[in-house]
Amino acid sequence: MNWKPELDDLARREAFAREMGGVDKVKRQRDQGRLTVRERIDRLLDPKSFHEIGAISGTAEYDEQGELTNLTPANCVFGRGRIDGRTVVAVGDDFTVRGGSADASISAKPLMAEEMAHDFRLPIIRLIEGSGGGGSVKTIETKGAANLPGGIGGTRWYAYTTANMARVPVVGLGLGSVAGLGAARLAASHYSVMTKASAMFVAGPPVVKRLGQDLSKQELGGADIQTRAGGVDHAVDTEEEAFACARRFLSYLPSSVYELPPTIASDDDPERSEESLMTAVPRNRRQVYKMRPIINAVVDQGSFFEVAANFGRPVIVGLARLEGRAVLLLASDPFHYGGSWTADACQKVVRWVDFAETFHLPVVYLMDCPGFMIGLEAEKAATIRHGVRAMAGVNQTTVPWCTIIVRNSFGVAGVVHQPADRFSLRYAWPSAYWGSLPLEGGIEAAYRAEIDAADDPAAKLKEIEDRLNKLRSPFRTAEKFWVEEIIDPRKTRSLLCEFARLAEPLRTPGPATNMAIRP
Repeated sequence: MNWKPELDDLARREAFAREMGGVDKVKRQRDQGRLTVRERIDRLLDPKSFHEIGAISGTAEYDEQGELTNLTPANCVFGRGRIDGRTVVAVGDDFTVRGGSADASISAKPLMAEEMAHDFRLPIIRLIEGSGGGGSVKTIETKGAANLPGGIGGTRWYAYTTANMARVPVVGLGLGSVAGLGAARLAASHYSVMTKASAMFVAGPPVVKRLGQDLSKQELGGADIQTRAGGVDHAVDTEEEAFACARRFLSYLPSSVYELPPTIASDDDPERSEESLMTAVPRNRRQVYKMRPIINAVVDQGSFFEVAANFGRPVIVGLARLEGRAVLLLASDPFHYGGSWTADACQKVVRWVDFAETFHLPVVYLMDCPGFMIGLEAEKAATIRHGVRAMAGVNQTTVPWCTIIVRNSFGVAGVVHQPADRFSLRYAWPSAYWGSLPLEGGIEAAYRAEIDAADDPAAKLKEIEDRLNKLRSPFRTAEKFWVEEIIDPRKTRSLLCEFARLAEPLRTPGPATNMAIRP
């Protein structure tokens, strides 16, 4: 006698699991323009690579003879699969079963997904829709007691949710209404994406309404709110775009901190010289220019992948490649406060230099920073405190750095363009302009008596300004060896590719023990 009856029973149970919350709930999900969790996993991963774990776990119904009549699966689907041939862990909420609430989950399933990623050193992608927390209000009645957050036996999931950030790449995809612990899981990631029809919040509109704020889901936690606040890194129109973003983000990273980022073949000439760089920065220092074309001109063609574009906008951050080697790229954006570091820009720097240190990514910084943001609002935001944290974050890194001073470098924020007390490469363009503080405004204060005593104060101001500007030439600084090299902008790509080659053997796989790993 063989085991066919048992295998037939297994197949029947698996068929129930594939029905998820039932025909009506699945139809409702699709009618609202959202994929089911199983469709999401299939489209995220390489075809036919998903190996599911715990598919038939859930709530079963039996007849009087003890025969199975129905099985409602737990609303967590997880397992391992491949992205571009590399194994990853995928874990998703099934909104068709009790709206993704923990009432219909089995807590060991999402915990095991995190454990698998941690112990097998695999990237994890969380496909999040629902609360995924301690349950709904009804749980108090169904369980007969109120759940204590972090109570006995309830902390391991939370521990792994954050611990994995110091060990493996973590990607969160918000694909519907995301609340409570679901929101925390989305935020506790190295890179998060939400669809523009989705919303994320600690508590949803019905709860917030009790505070006197009557808001829709989008008004409370829509894509515009969350990407500008830094709660979520990126927003896209479709779920397919979210999956593409996740795959591309992971392509720059190792599978864990115990490996190095992959180098890929590149047919982009490392000696390529871009004539556009000769005119990229205007001679008029009051005139702004676009930094992103400069980025795209010096990295491998098509390799720049920007993250967190709506948050901390004076600083551009992204992943890129130089002759096929992955780097973290920071750049100033003079279109936002002239590139001055605001409080949120400083927070952005802290987070992403931590990230570079965690995954052994060399850092390239295209700098045009006139200093920390000034004024009343900047002081209210404690900009200097966030700025000092950014300085500490940069100084704590051990990965190689290369800085290109494109234009401005002033004040304390100007100092934070490379780690202190260790060697890094630095080049300045002829357009570079630096000092303890800008001349504009400072001359009037420093030379007030001389200007007031002149027959023509305006002419005297211009005379002093012209004299100081000649002394401020970057060549004068280079004469004193206060800056190492001033370069032809067209050589920037060649020097950056050389930096990436020099940096390659300096990176050591293993956990970043000297950094605080933060979402």
